[in-house]
This record gives sequence, C-alpha cells and structure tokens, in this order.
Amino acid sequence: MTPKATIVEITTIIRKLVEASLSDQQNWPALVSSGGVDEICIPGDPPLNVAMKNIPYKDIYDAMEVGNAFHIRMLDGAFIQMCYRFSSNQIASHRLCMFPAPELASFDSDPDIYERDEIYADIIGKNIVHFPVRFDFDADAARHIDVRHPKSHLTLGQYPNCRIPLSAPLSPARFISFILRNFYHNAFYSAGLDSINCAYSFPDTISANERRISHLVG
Repeated sequence: MTPKATIVEITTIIRKLVEASLSDQQNWPALVSSGGVDEICIPGDPPLNVAMKNIPYKDIYDAMEVGNAFHIRMLDGAFIQMCYRFSSNQIASHRLCMFPAPELASFDSDPDIYERDEIYADIIGKNIVHFPVRFDFDADAARHIDVRHPKSHLTLGQYPNCRIPLSAPLSPARFISFILRNFYHNAFYSAGLDSINCAYSFPDTISANERRISHLVG
C-alpha cells in the first residue's frame, strides 16, 4: 500500500457508499506532501483532536459536524474518518474512526422513516448502545509499549486504556469492511458491499507478547 494506492482506495470506498445510498455527505481525501512525508487527510484542516478532549460526547460530535471533520457522513449521521501518514512511502501512522450520531435525526417525530428502511435495521433497536470505534497505528518505536500500547490497536467507546492489539495497520478497505459488516450488516450484504476488495494489506507490526493475548488480525 503506497500513498497513491491508499487515496485511490478511499476514493473508491466513498463512491461505493454513495452508490449504495449509505452516504449523504462526503469530503474527498486530500493528499499533502512535504519533505518525503505524505499525509492523506480531510480537506480544510478540521478539528480532529476534539475527539480526545474530556467533554460530553455530543459536544465532540457537534464540533466535528460544524468543522466537517469527516470523509463520509453516513445516512444515520455517523462520521467516518480515514487519515494516513506515510514517510518515504512507508506507512508511519493512521487514524481510522467511526463516530456515531448521538441520536437519529427526526426519529422521535417520525420513526417510520427508519423502520421502513432495512439500512437502519441494525441501529434502531432500543437495546443498542452507540459508541465510537477507532483504529490507531503509529510506527514510532518510542511510543510503543509492549502489550500496553501496541503499535496498531483498536479503541472502543473512547476508553483511554482500551487498546486491543491488531496484527498490522489497516488498509481503508479492511477498515470499512469491518465497520459495515458489524454495524450496517443488512446494508453491507444487500447492497453488495461485501465485494469491496480487501486484498491489499500492510506488513505485520504485532509483537510476540501481543500475539499471546486476545488480538485482531489486520
């Protein structure tokens, strides 16, 4: 996976989600290159760091909405971010996130809109708790603490010490397939999105100790 291949993959994913009527707003990925470093980012320099602040989740979501801090706004309001940094054509870091909407717009006033559409079948249950999902990668050895802070890991629900090891950084296709398969299951299969090509991958970065505990394959 090179910077060029990665940005092409993100663009293809956005187009597929638009065609499947799963995205209602998009920001096409921007490529910024300087001194051998290539960054795939969201245009306009939106406030991504707001997600790390200790403030109510609704305030985080609202700040992202105002700042257009997403590549994809899903039809249910969830934000998808796919940001990568490469150094000398080698992946240096990534930030892949899904931030669900705190509430479904107009659901209380007109729930039939959602109940009639199978796209929403996975998200309208009264027992469902919506939570952010974030895949982080950082190749910097100084930031890696074996088991406690894997180079590639999954964080669920903004818990600061939730770092589930991954075997490798995630490509955009593998990330979006994970999100769609698990959180938009019906739409994933009915719209044929299971055909998204996940053949490209990055080399493993997981340590031997991290393989001995519960982990995911990237």
